[in-house]
Amino acid sequence: MTKQTLALHYGYNQEGLGTMAVPLYQTTAYDFKTAQRAANLFALKELGPIYTRLNNPTTEIFENRIAALEKGEAALAVSSGQSSIFYAVANLAEAGDNIIVAKKIYGGATTLLTHTVKRFGITAKLFDSDNADDLEELIDDNTKAIFFESLSNPNIAVANVEKIAKIANKKGVVTICDNTVATPILFNPLTKGIDVVVHSASKYITGQGLAIGGLIVERSGLNEKLIKNERYPHFNEPDESYHGLVYADLPFPIFTLRARLSLLRDIGAALAPFNSWLFIQGLETLAIRIKQHSQSALKVAKFLESHPKVKKVNYPGLKSDPYYKKSQEYFKDGMCSGLLSFEVDDFDSAKEILNSTKIFSVVVNIGDSKSIITHPASTTHMQVPQKELLESGITLGLIRLSIGLESTKDLINDLKNALGS
Repeated sequence: MTKQTLALHYGYNQEGLGTMAVPLYQTTAYDFKTAQRAANLFALKELGPIYTRLNNPTTEIFENRIAALEKGEAALAVSSGQSSIFYAVANLAEAGDNIIVAKKIYGGATTLLTHTVKRFGITAKLFDSDNADDLEELIDDNTKAIFFESLSNPNIAVANVEKIAKIANKKGVVTICDNTVATPILFNPLTKGIDVVVHSASKYITGQGLAIGGLIVERSGLNEKLIKNERYPHFNEPDESYHGLVYADLPFPIFTLRARLSLLRDIGAALAPFNSWLFIQGLETLAIRIKQHSQSALKVAKFLESHPKVKKVNYPGLKSDPYYKKSQEYFKDGMCSGLLSFEVDDFDSAKEILNSTKIFSVVVNIGDSKSIITHPASTTHMQVPQKELLESGITLGLIRLSIGLESTKDLINDLKNALGS
């Protein structure tokens, strides 16, 4: 089936009352009926809902559907995109280890991976995901993960996914790709050799800014990379917190399973069933929306590129963009999603533009049906040191746009008025 059909049907067969809409199981706990079945579920002799912190029937449909769209083997839904990043890293690394992080990523991910996890004893090294020429030399015996974004926010840069995967596989290191901006409709990193994909479902997946949530998806066959890999002993040695369970011995996809049974169990960043239900509704129109977002963003980018007050436009769909060739190779029909950014002279000029728009809302989310305008250096990337900002291409005059579903004519007129003659 095509992705558009999978997004509407996968994982739900209308059993029971035959409801067309996926049922919402708004419950905390479940009746196991017998003591033996309860024991079997907790011992993993049977699979089924145990407690909504761990699993839920509505959430399971959402997980299975996103795994199918990403062409992965299994998925885990959590309470936010930040949680998905943290869990993916914490599932691999511990105190004394290091991770390698792309310079061009969302500011919240930067602070999480270079500052917050440092308090857990995990250090970060930075690499250039554009070409990955510096990646191999950064990997050492304690490197446990390589993290990057397929389409970066707010630079809108396209990572050299295949080269990153090749180097990581050579060294036996797990790769984690944030695919939030591209979405599984446009790109599937797992088919390019990446091991794990994460998403902020709060963006394009919901599509209307209605709910916060995150996802972790593992590729088919990731077990083979983890089993007997000396970098990852906790997948191969008895887990004392689970009566000596050895994940490598289980006949399931063990990356998301361990994240569920260890991290979600103990830290508890669980996705609410109602949010899962909202995300399922969003998936049903994702393919159509991404097409419209992409088409509109390209038109807006072309307008901005021609405006005398705009110094630079970042959008891989433009033929003048340095990532154009890579975007045409990677992304479905050359579509590049609805996120773009552009530069003006300075912060004061940027503020004036933000304050002058009428249709664009000054909001730090992306992927909404309504168009959004943001000044990254003073908001989403405010905590990132100025030197690191400039090294990653984020200037004080950079403005990020998330193009919504309004008339492109109206959006361009709004920007034209805000920019002035």
